[in-house]
Amino acid sequence: MSLEKFLPDLGGDIEELESARYSLILYNDEVNLFEHVIESLIDVCDHTAEQAEQCALIAHLKGKCDIKHGEYIYLEAMHDGLAARGISTTIEA
Repeated sequence: MSLEKFLPDLGGDIEELESARYSLILYNDEVNLFEHVIESLIDVCDHTAEQAEQCALIAHLKGKCDIKHGEYIYLEAMHDGLAARGISTTIEA
């Protein structure tokens, strides 16, 4: 699954959007399995398998993990995609 499914037409490229000041934060929970979180980060956030595993482990050990940076609207699309899979995230400035 590609990120474009979750992104509205912003008229810009991904690199330009990732230079912004907002962060998407993943929170640990006692509900989702590591495999589900990892697959979701790969599908929704275009993480590599290694990135997704590291983020899931950091969130598990520290309670949360900063998983993406960018414009609010760009992160909102990912936040909504992860929420649809039952994964808790927030967007912070």
